[in-house]
Amino acid sequence: MPRQTPEYEVLLTPAEVATMFRVDAKTVTRWAKLEKIPYVWTLGGHRRYPEKAVRALLAQGATRREVPPPIR
Repeated sequence: MPRQTPEYEVLLTPAEVATMFRVDAKTVTRWAKLEKIPYVWTLGGHRRYPEKAVRALLAQGATRREVPPPIR
């Protein structure tokens, strides 16, 4: 029987998300605090952002000058 590997969600750092949106990492942190972009906490107390959610925001056409719409 073939062995299945579990699917892990890819998490991005604030700097990686900032590069994708062409903004500063502090802006990404602000968006997270305003609940505009989803995030999870690591065991070390750092925010990480699900790659799928970030790419979905990019696909919606969010640009540098726009704050992404809230994720519900």
